[in-house]
Amino acid sequence: MPEIRPYRPADRRALYDICVRTADAGFDARGHYSTDELMGDLFAAPYAHLEPHLAFVADDGGQAVGYVVGTSDTARFAERYRDEWIPLLGDRYPVPPPPPRTPEQDMHWLHHHPERMLVAGLDGFPAHLHIDLLPPYQGRGLGRRLIETFIATVDAPGVHVGMVTANVRARGFYDRLGFTVLPVPDPGPLTYLGLKT
Repeated sequence: MPEIRPYRPADRRALYDICVRTADAGFDARGHYSTDELMGDLFAAPYAHLEPHLAFVADDGGQAVGYVVGTSDTARFAERYRDEWIPLLGDRYPVPPPPPRTPEQDMHWLHHHPERMLVAGLDGFPAHLHIDLLPPYQGRGLGRRLIETFIATVDAPGVHVGMVTANVRARGFYDRLGFTVLPVPDPGPLTYLGLKT
């Protein structure tokens, strides 16, 4: 059985690989954008870089096969993303034009607008997380163990996730862990779920 352990810098490549291989509503997004690093640069690496104490991996024989990353304070994280992560990536992702945009330009917009993480209606749930497991490791209790490790470590009264509504399998997972729907105005393609810690 894979072990849950703290993230190490040597896991960085695996973090990117896991992220892109699960980024299309739980399915493989490799080849969807001009670089397969885009999803990891948005949804995994900034957390491991800015808040490594809240990054954990599922390790199978020395290889990371899943992870949970997040923050205890979404507002502070959004500030640090803007002040530290965007400059670190430099001009890797150009500022996109106004709509209409391509799907890739929409992703670039997310990168350049970390304030998008600040969603009304999430009072009491200041922490948030991202979790991904490679398909062969799903349904084996690893996701639960990753979440439990994160919850035991995070210093916040509640944690939320912004889940792509189309990812029906993920919704069942969160429901089983006790997450409940957080009604937010205009959630777009996401469903926001919360859990009190």
